[in-house]
Amino acid sequence: MSEPRTVTDPTDPRLADYTGLTDVELRRRREPAEGLFIAEGEKVIRRAVESGYRMRSMLLTPKWLEVMGDVIAEADAPVHVVDPALAEAVTGYHVHRGALASMERKPLPTAAEVLAGARRVAVLEGLVDHTNLGAIFRSAAALGMDAVLLSPDCADPLYRRAVKVSMGAVFAVPYARLDPWPASLAAVQEAGFSLLALTPAEGAVDLATVATQDKAALMLGAEGDGLTAKAMAAADHLVRIPMAHGIDSLNVGAAAAVAFYSVRA
Repeated sequence: MSEPRTVTDPTDPRLADYTGLTDVELRRRREPAEGLFIAEGEKVIRRAVESGYRMRSMLLTPKWLEVMGDVIAEADAPVHVVDPALAEAVTGYHVHRGALASMERKPLPTAAEVLAGARRVAVLEGLVDHTNLGAIFRSAAALGMDAVLLSPDCADPLYRRAVKVSMGAVFAVPYARLDPWPASLAAVQEAGFSLLALTPAEGAVDLATVATQDKAALMLGAEGDGLTAKAMAAADHLVRIPMAHGIDSLNVGAAAAVAFYSVRA
């Protein structure tokens, strides 16, 4: 057990992992390079620990000491106690949940490793919005997807916002990067998967007509732009979710949830 210690100086080097959390570009560069990510909120911290991520430290406001007591008791990491104003000064925003933890990343598996034994996977291209990415991971976990594959330009699933929106589901679903893109899609097909590209484009067939593939890989593109022409050219089927009232498409997070439910094993 680590003895919680009060910190009163926002420039204290012990708080370095938590500085500038609202600076997306800074954190995007820094966190993978330093092998860390930030878990925010009691549930997310607990899920990270339960998923085997090693804790580097915790930052708590006083009222969370009792709530997180059992986690503190098991933690082999320093616990920093700060008042809410200092937490805001360090992180750059009002920390509503009053509990943050800096966690160590695990080595990222290869695509082949996450595909082994899988039957239903999501393949994401160009998803740079952390909110959408977190929502997709939450749906993937809830609806039984076995893995998520990301193009090289997709956002980091362990970025704080993505982890928070997913409610820690990013810890439950294996994921890997597909690089080079889109050439690596051939490896997904070689593993026995049918590539089903979600698009409202003319000529796409109702997803329900091909949802019973033995191994299905659902391809989704970024909000607005959708999948690139090269990605769709690599697909086995162009598929759509039938729409009503003149609506041509759904938000990518909502579309992913509907599609995941449609192909559930």
